[in-house]
Amino acid sequence: MTEIRTPRLRLRRWYDSDLAALADLHTDPRVMRWVDDGALLDLDGTAEAIERWEEEWDDEGFGVFAVELLASGELAGAVGLFVPAFLPETRHEVAIGWRLGSQFWGQGYASEAAQATLEFALQDRGLERVVAVIRVGDTASENVARKLGMALEREVQHPEHGYPLQIHSIDLTEYQG
Repeated sequence: MTEIRTPRLRLRRWYDSDLAALADLHTDPRVMRWVDDGALLDLDGTAEAIERWEEEWDDEGFGVFAVELLASGELAGAVGLFVPAFLPETRHEVAIGWRLGSQFWGQGYASEAAQATLEFALQDRGLERVVAVIRVGDTASENVARKLGMALEREVQHPEHGYPLQIHSIDLTEYQG
């Protein structure tokens, strides 16, 4: 089982017991505002998301981690790698993304988990390049991407919903891990 530890976090595969906590996160409009079309996810939608993430682990050898606080064992959110097939410009790329409960914002957890995930992607999984697909206006995510050393590459439109997205990227030659 793939697991990464940072000074404050454990990134791991998903447990059945994570469902309720992640579903609570998915019903917070502040969290979901920047995710896809902003729709909230119920328990069934959350279960489907975890199932998709676990399938990606099995199919690709990477995926979205559950982010757990070492000090308390609380589930803080989800951070990981995925193929952003919804976007023609990136459907052959690997993206990094993060989604933490609002009670965990402003404490550096997203950056800490994303940094560990980026290192995993470039060093452990041997990826040459990683992108981040961020909705325009999501300044917190833009800040995380910047802390990872990612550079804004271009803006595109979401093919289904039409809102603007930024593509940030970093490749192995730029990584300062």
